[in-house]
Amino acid sequence: MTLYLNGLYLPIEEAKISVLDRGFIFGDGVYEVIPVYSRRAFRLTAHLQRLQRSLEGIRLANPHNITEWTAIFDKLIADSASEDSYLYLHITRGVAPRDQPFPNPSVAPTVLVMCNPLSRPPAELLTSGVCAVTAQDNRWLRCDIKAISLLPNVLLRQMAVDAGCSETVLIRDDAFLTEGSASNIFVVKNGTLLAPPKDNLMLPGITYDVILEIAAAHAIPHEVRKIAKTEVFDADELLLTSSPREVLAITRLDGKPIGTAEPGPMFKRLYQLYQEFKRDVMRAP
Repeated sequence: MTLYLNGLYLPIEEAKISVLDRGFIFGDGVYEVIPVYSRRAFRLTAHLQRLQRSLEGIRLANPHNITEWTAIFDKLIADSASEDSYLYLHITRGVAPRDQPFPNPSVAPTVLVMCNPLSRPPAELLTSGVCAVTAQDNRWLRCDIKAISLLPNVLLRQMAVDAGCSETVLIRDDAFLTEGSASNIFVVKNGTLLAPPKDNLMLPGITYDVILEIAAAHAIPHEVRKIAKTEVFDADELLLTSSPREVLAITRLDGKPIGTAEPGPMFKRLYQLYQEFKRDVMRAP
């Protein structure tokens, strides 16, 4: 696989980063993930806008303009063996002596871009749904920044793995839903799709936006508001969304059934509409 690193296109085996890179030492950087369908980057502008907000959140200048980013992406996509893939961007503050304050004078950022195959969820998960566990959302207060320092998310996701489940649903202050450790979470109650609001406590997902747009376009009742912990456990359906996993039903939470313990009508409708959206919009020439 060829990747882009600081102006060079290299085989992954030849790519090297200094041990003094602030991303390695401090987790001082941000990342972005952009799905690619039929060799077309999906919602490139929205993803680069989110990248810009993350960079501004850590006070790091954007190393490239949109034309330069697009040229990098186009080459990696063209060289990829997969029609469907995802671009992974990883930007750190660069290489400097180990000291917490920003380097002064500033140094060149480290910029890494890879294009990896995009795999869809196994078919059996669409018919059975997945199980999840809950945990206190003990992360920092700037979850809207797509930071590379993901250790809290790693530990929270491992809780799900240890329980034989797919995701950890995060509850802040033992009171309200934020998101999953690697996804956004929707609640369905009495035919209405409920979504937590975008704020500093959750990452604003692009797939999250698509689901709400689909709901609006097809007159599916939906609300964006704070969702209480009790509403999560009392849900008729729970859904998780992300670029690689698209839309999945959570049918068991903390070992207890959600609704009928099977993917429900809201999931089935949104999944079908999402596939149609992917066919007609994401893959559109």
